[in-house]
Parts: sequence; structure tokens; C-alpha cells
Amino acid sequence: MPDSLLRVLACGSVDDGKSTLIGRLLFECGTIPDDVMAALERDSKRFGTVQGGTDYALLVDGLAAERDQGITIDVAYRFFETTRRRFILADAPGHEQYTRNMVTGASASDLAVLLVDARKGLLVQTRRHAAIASLLGIRQVVLAVNKMDLVGFDQAVFGKIVTDFYALLGKLGPLAVTAIPVCARDGDNVTAPSTRMPWYSGTTLLTALEGAEPTSHVAERAFRMPVQLVARPDHTFRGYAGTVATGTIRPGAAVVNAVSGIEAKVSRIVTMDGDLTEATPGDAVTLVLDREIDVSRGDVLAVAPPPALADQVTAWVVWMDETPLFRGRAYLTMLGTRTTMGTVTEIATRLDVDTLAEVPVRELGLNEIGRVTISLAQRMPCERYAVSRELGGFILIDRLTRNTVGAGMVTDLRAGANNIQWHRLDVDKQARAGLMGQKPAVLWFTGLSGAGKSTIANLVEKALHAQGRHTMSLDGDNVRHALNRDLGFSEADRVENIRRIAEVSKLFVEAGLIVLVSFISPYRAERMLARDCVEQDEFLEIFVDTPVDECRRRDPKGLYRRADAGQIRNFTGVDAPYEEPLDPEMHLATLSAAPEVLAEQVVIELRRRGIIG
Repeated sequence: MPDSLLRVLACGSVDDGKSTLIGRLLFECGTIPDDVMAALERDSKRFGTVQGGTDYALLVDGLAAERDQGITIDVAYRFFETTRRRFILADAPGHEQYTRNMVTGASASDLAVLLVDARKGLLVQTRRHAAIASLLGIRQVVLAVNKMDLVGFDQAVFGKIVTDFYALLGKLGPLAVTAIPVCARDGDNVTAPSTRMPWYSGTTLLTALEGAEPTSHVAERAFRMPVQLVARPDHTFRGYAGTVATGTIRPGAAVVNAVSGIEAKVSRIVTMDGDLTEATPGDAVTLVLDREIDVSRGDVLAVAPPPALADQVTAWVVWMDETPLFRGRAYLTMLGTRTTMGTVTEIATRLDVDTLAEVPVRELGLNEIGRVTISLAQRMPCERYAVSRELGGFILIDRLTRNTVGAGMVTDLRAGANNIQWHRLDVDKQARAGLMGQKPAVLWFTGLSGAGKSTIANLVEKALHAQGRHTMSLDGDNVRHALNRDLGFSEADRVENIRRIAEVSKLFVEAGLIVLVSFISPYRAERMLARDCVEQDEFLEIFVDTPVDECRRRDPKGLYRRADAGQIRNFTGVDAPYEEPLDPEMHLATLSAAPEVLAEQVVIELRRRGIIG
């Protein structure tokens, strides 16, 4: 049985014939059982797109929606082997809206088969897939120019597509490219040379795959294993379970916890089938050490020198959410088996998929690829993606929806930042607040323009001032005259506006003050960020709830009138969204009570919470 395993990704634009090519390859290699072949012939009559013939795409189009639409949606994996090697083929979807699925398939592949429709040439999605494959570390590409029968097997058409692709190589990085003209439906140059293209004397697709070399020599690299689970079924056993990412480990080898820096030796390598004498990349094992050390899920066991602990990474990010990626927004960042909060501190460039040039931008939209810097709330074991996919690849998760919204590949990292440390002060927040006889807090008033936020906040501050309380008021309009005068009203600027105010509010809380913040703050994510800046009991989200029609009627500054006339763009409630709080500490309905009554309710709530006596 062949030992060498090659992971292959089939990708390209929609309708280029990826599923058909894989299905034909499986058929030609004789890996389709008789019952599956019978089902394929039956399904070809019902779902197939090949008139009077067998539709090999149905072998890998597994979802009902795929068959109904004649497209690939999910990544379909198929295993097959020849006398020379074993293969895992991933059929990635071609539609732009399923780019995230393509990223999933590419992240574990050694070689990409990039399909191009001979009639259409290189399309935008073809270039996007080529760029993503390159960024994800794939260094071998088979350029399969499909449907040559539909262009009369014209050598000139094939030559132009190959020339166009080679023109991209300088921007894609070092790639070994094998170009093959094929007709997937009929099997031309799939496993046997085509008699219909005598001008082509190169290799077939199967021969190219059998001769390819896995690009990630992970066994030769330093040992790394992210810990997934601390296994302790009883007091006699303690082991650390995970999958070996890189390197080889044997009993007696010294390992170090990359997070704590504590060393120990491996005494056993335990599996369900018994102990191993060595573990290599891909092995799921439990390591037993010769002494107990502090190891938790998310830590990394490594052979010295261990991976660096990064508190900031620069990475290529493939953005997968309809809501754009903005500077200042925070996401759950999962790298290896560890998750922490990551804040986007810079969006430098976007990769133009037409020219593959980097273009300066301030945000990333759906399916765009950009170079981003992320600040991590905790130091994480990390390596560049080119060194380790497991410790250099990460995903971004929306904290509200828990959806995966981005996939990143680390290109650079800042380790340690030991030159910047928190300076402890003898006079701290508690001492300052104690001198004032109050508990510091942020009162975050949010609502539409004209809802009455500033009016109510002003009344609350007057009441607190009369009681001798120490306060500070931050009003949206006032702050834009100075601190945030450089910001406009785009979605990206609104995010940065709230990020700055959240940090300023935190400083005033450290001073022991009661901070009254009156900002529209339309997005839940940024209000959550502001909440995270202070202690849990120091933040009160106060929703000043006024219907937009009433705000229009009031229109104290004439802004709605100007927005309706098109003189103001991105105005919340008119042509920009407002995300209402889901669970605010206080909900003030302004149509049911006067501002003075609502302000008194806030003061009563502060007293109930012990913020004031």
C-alpha cells in the first residue's frame, strides 16, 4: 500500500467543472463501488447536466441544494489511492458567497488544482482563489484549463490562459505551476493522454498529482502540540491530550509549556490503541510527563526553543461577514486551542484580486482580503503561518452572534512587549473614589439623535452635583469639537469614535468619577467594547428609547430635515442603522415620562446599586 499522502484542493470559479473533474478522476482510478456507480447512473438521469451521459459531478455534490442548483456549496472530501500514493481531494465551492468554505479546504492542502473554463479565461473568483491558496501556504498549483472541447481544442486559447496566469506569479509568491488542458467530462488528459490535443505532450492530471511533493515538511520541524484537554480520569493518571502539529516526540524527550516556560520530560505517549514509541504530525495522543507541571487547555507543549508569546500579530485576513471589518472593533480570536479577545488596531491594505496589488483601505468588506494588525488581550503562543499552520492560522469570531467572521494567516508578530508594563500606583481607583465617598461608574446613555440623551444626562449630573458627587460628562457633539474632530460619520469612523470615548471613560473611572456618556453609539459591538473597558458592576447601559418619528418631530438641531434632503449621509435612523440594546441596565421610554422623572429614576437606580449613598 502506498504510504505518501497528498492533500489536494480543487478550486476555481463557479461552473468551471471542479466536481466533474474529481468525479471523473475517481471513476478513472476505479475507486467507485458498483452500487455507488449504479446510483450515479440513476441520479444522472434525474439530476444530471450531461445529456444522455453520466454526470460525474454528482459523486461529490452531496447536498440536496447542490444537486438542485447544479453548484457546489460545501467542501466535499473524497479519499482515493493509486499504486503510487494516497490522496484526499477537497472540492471547494466556486461561488463568491461560499469563499469561507474554500478557505477551509485550502487550509489543510498541499496542492491546488485551479480550474479555468477555457471559454472564460481567468475570472475574478479564479484570481481570488489563487491568492487565497497562495496566502494559505500552498506552493504547488496544477492549472487545469477545462472544457477544451467547447473551444475546439484550440492550442492558442490554452496558451493565452497560461500566459495570463504566469503574469500573476510575481505577485502570488513562489509557485510551482503545471498547466494541463483537459476535458473533465470525457476524461481528456485526466488519467490518460488525450488523442484530441496532439499539440500537448505534457503530463496528465493524475501523473502530476502522483509526482507532487508535500510542501509542508512538518515532521522535520520543532515539536509543537496545542493542548486540547487535560485528561485526569482518576488520581493515578494525568495526561495532556492534543494533536501533534509539527515535529516528532518520543518518551524521554524534554518539553516545555510555551506559556509558563516550565519544563518536564515525556514519560509516555498514550493512545486508545496503546502506548507509542513516537508521535508524528497528525497523531492524536495524550502525553504523560515525568512530573506534574501547570498545563491547561490552550497551552502548547513544545521542544525548546518554544514558540514566542505574541501580544500583537500582523496577518492576512479573509473577511467573511456582511458587516465590514473596521479598525477598533474587537473579536474573539482563536489561535490553536486558545481563545482571547483581539482588537483590530490597523487595517493597512486590501488585496486587489484583479491586479493582486495592495491598495490602502480603512475597512474590509465581504470576501475581501487585507493586511490587518490585531492587538491581543492575552499573550498567545504563536508562529508565522509559513512556519506553522496550526500556530499561525486563526479565526475571528463575532462576540454577539458567535459566527466565524474572518480567517487569518500570521505574517509577523510582536512577542512579549516587555518594555511596556503596567505601572502600579499607590493612589488607585479605590483610594480616589473613597475620598469622594462614591463608587466610580460609567452611565452610558444611548439612543437616536433627538431621543433626549443629553437632556436626561444633564439633569442627572445636576442632581448628582447638588448632592456633592464628583462627575464628568462626555457628550457626543462636544467631544467631536476636540478629541474626535478628525473623525467623520462613516461606519469606520463611528467605530473609532466610540473606541476612543470608551478608553477616555475608563480613565475617568480610574479617577474615581461618575462618568455620564451621551452618544448615539449605534452598534452593539462598540457598546460591548465600552463595557469591557471597566469592571462589570461599573457600567450601566441606559437606553433612551424614543421612536424615530418622534425624533424627527423634535429635530432640535435640524439634522433629520437635512438628512432627509440628502445633505447629510450615514445619519443614524435615516440611512444608517441603530442596533437597540438587547439587555440594558435601564430602559427609559421618553414618550411615557418627562425628562425630569426619567432622570430621577436614574438617580434612584444609582442609589440602589450603591454607586451613591
